[in-house]
Amino acid sequence: MGAALCCIQVDQSTVAIRERFGKFDDVLTPGCHCLPWVIGWQVAGHLSLRVQQLDVKCETKTKDNVFVNVVASIQYRALADKASEAFYKLSNTRGQIQAYVFDVIRASVPKLILDDVFEQKNEIAKAVEEELEKAMSAYGYEIVQTLIVDIEPDEHVKRAMNEINAAARLRLAATEKAEAEKILQIKRAEGEAESKYLSGLGIARQRQAIVDGLRDSVLGFSVNVPGTTAKDVMDMVLVTQYFDTMKEIGASSKSSAVFIPHGPGAVRDVATQIRDGLLQGSAAHQ
Repeated sequence: MGAALCCIQVDQSTVAIRERFGKFDDVLTPGCHCLPWVIGWQVAGHLSLRVQQLDVKCETKTKDNVFVNVVASIQYRALADKASEAFYKLSNTRGQIQAYVFDVIRASVPKLILDDVFEQKNEIAKAVEEELEKAMSAYGYEIVQTLIVDIEPDEHVKRAMNEINAAARLRLAATEKAEAEKILQIKRAEGEAESKYLSGLGIARQRQAIVDGLRDSVLGFSVNVPGTTAKDVMDMVLVTQYFDTMKEIGASSKSSAVFIPHGPGAVRDVATQIRDGLLQGSAAHQ
């Protein structure tokens, strides 16, 4: 009916291109328009003003000779005030955009090594957008945004990169483990040194107490029993300790056989050795 009445409808976010006898005449905005065909008016076509998206996958090579697939997402739209250029100047808009994306990516990525491609993807996207904006504005199109949405190296390269990353992490873990073991060994050695130091202090104090006790016993015995000398009292004390030690060795269930010289002469030799050691220890502490 609309054609019979010479009326057409243009939808929202769309413009229509009106021609008269095959020549561009006007751009029709959304709404209802009257086109009397008898005077040569007709609609050549419609042009959408909505934002469109084109995903371009480009294979190229990096500076370190790694082949990668770079996926760029281009968002673009036709300009209402340049609708005639957008409609008449380009027959394949998507193909034109794809060609410019290929050109910029294949000029930018070969200058970078693979790691830098990942780090500088925003710079690559900006270079693509600037080149497209400069080229497509002459054809009545606006580049809304350009994104590098994926960078995919060859499968063998990805596997090698994962192995390198895993090896680096294992090396770091081994280093940390070795450092922890080193700290444990240092702390253990410091603890053992401190323990031995304290044990030595205890033994030294024990021996000093023994020497002090024996000295006091000898002096007290000599005073209370006239006619005895310090040597006599020391010999008696040492012999008593000697027999106490023999008794403890024999009473112990876990003791092994102990062979020591036994007899009056042996007791005298043992007493002499113990007395000399105690006297030397006492002299050293004075």
